[in-house]
Amino acid sequence: MIETINVRSLDVQRQPSVTEQVFELLYRQVVELELPPGAKLSEVDVAKQMGVSRQPVRDAFYRLSQQGFLMIRPQRATVVTHISERGVLQARFIRTALEMETVRAATERLSDDQIGTLDALVARQVKAMEAGDKMLFHELDDEFHLQICRMSGHEFAWALIRESKAHMDRVRYLSLSFGAQSAVNDHLDIMAAIKARDGDRAAAGMRVHLSRILQIISRIRETHGQHFATE
Repeated sequence: MIETINVRSLDVQRQPSVTEQVFELLYRQVVELELPPGAKLSEVDVAKQMGVSRQPVRDAFYRLSQQGFLMIRPQRATVVTHISERGVLQARFIRTALEMETVRAATERLSDDQIGTLDALVARQVKAMEAGDKMLFHELDDEFHLQICRMSGHEFAWALIRESKAHMDRVRYLSLSFGAQSAVNDHLDIMAAIKARDGDRAAAGMRVHLSRILQIISRIRETHGQHFATE
């Protein structure tokens, strides 16, 4: 006979943990280059400046290192990594392979309400672009792709993507000064294909969208070469 064990109910409305808040703040600062490649970080200093204990900082450092943003060196300062062009291209390959299939799957199953949610995200991106809010635009861009993965029934794909796209994130952010409109146009094209229930067209649109990084990276490297790793 199996003994019944009482467990606590899940609080779906819980606030982000301290570790999550530290992680998100550091993530934003790295992507926005407030913490540029080569910057040295100390658990003690970061904890003191944020007014938290060292443990959540240590945990956030580890998560950021797993994503490729930080290099943790025992007995030495933790360092923000330089952008790896190889890492950008690897992330593009992974994203293209996964997101072409998730958008194809989403096209077959999205409800009208879910399509409305995606339309609203694109509309918010347009407003963020017009307001010059690059970080909000970047966050909404990620949310658009996340929601497609989630609505397709394959949210695990986004978890795989997020673990590989650190180097790509910084290049994408730097490109928003000249590439935001192209990103919005691509999202509109993808949405048109989804609404037409044309999975092949949606997948092709996603390929075009994610392949733009191939042209963007050379332009970013010309103007921000100091942020790139020597490979």
